[in-house]
Amino acid sequence: MLDGAVEWLVARGRTGQWGTEPWSARPKAVARVGEIVASGTPWIAEIDGVPAGTVTLTPEPPTYVDPVDETEVYVHLLVTDRRFEGRGVGAALLAHSVAEARRQEIDLLRVDCYAGDDGRLVAYYRDQGFTPVRPFTVGEWPGQLLAQRVLTNGPV
Repeated sequence: MLDGAVEWLVARGRTGQWGTEPWSARPKAVARVGEIVASGTPWIAEIDGVPAGTVTLTPEPPTYVDPVDETEVYVHLLVTDRRFEGRGVGAALLAHSVAEARRQEIDLLRVDCYAGDDGRLVAYYRDQGFTPVRPFTVGEWPGQLLAQRVLTNGPV
């Protein structure tokens, strides 16, 4: 799915997020995916028995995001199969992330995303109930940290 997402982004001239090379062709990227999946709980959404999207939930943020002084659920590797575009797969996986945080009685759900180009990805997460916390940069990659309270609905 990550390779398909890169292909989809490249076809639209949006190479700033993940570059032009497939994830599977980059050993460091493959290793990082393995680390994230091993440190968390991966979930797969299916449509008619076909994997349509995935997300991995972890108890910690990536190293480039400051930790917080409370328990959290962190959203990693949210990606959908572009064949299912417009079917709400990403929204369903984020709703599941909220439900999972609530099930664990954890109030804070955080995610980070690419904040370059036209800001569409940040807007998407805002539409899904996340509030921007702060921008950051990793190398030249512009990112945005977002969060939402899932138990108290209070400020982030």
